[in-house]
Amino acid sequence: MIALAILGIVAIVFLTGMATIIKAVGISEEQAIAENLVRSEVEYIKGVAYQYDTLTYSIDPGLTIPERWTVTVAGVEAVHATDDGLQKVTVTASHDGEVILSLQMYKVDR
Repeated sequence: MIALAILGIVAIVFLTGMATIIKAVGISEEQAIAENLVRSEVEYIKGVAYQYDTLTYSIDPGLTIPERWTVTVAGVEAVHATDDGLQKVTVTASHDGEVILSLQMYKVDR
């Protein structure tokens, strides 16, 4: 009877540990996908022509966005009072409506 109780406790500890590992792997994969999406979009924005007085830049048409994910380019704002060729751009990756990663970059008209 004691051996069975010990075995039950060991099984519970083992299964709890496995559940934690599975959850951690899922979170890690989600963060990796978000980072790849955001970095790809940032590189695309760096390569497009500077747009004065804009509120957004378009999403890279070649970017493959997985199902249930969204990538947005929002928060384009001039750093100074007027748009003098320097903007702060925010790129965000969301999964099922939850923001996973948001990155700010500066775009300069050169």
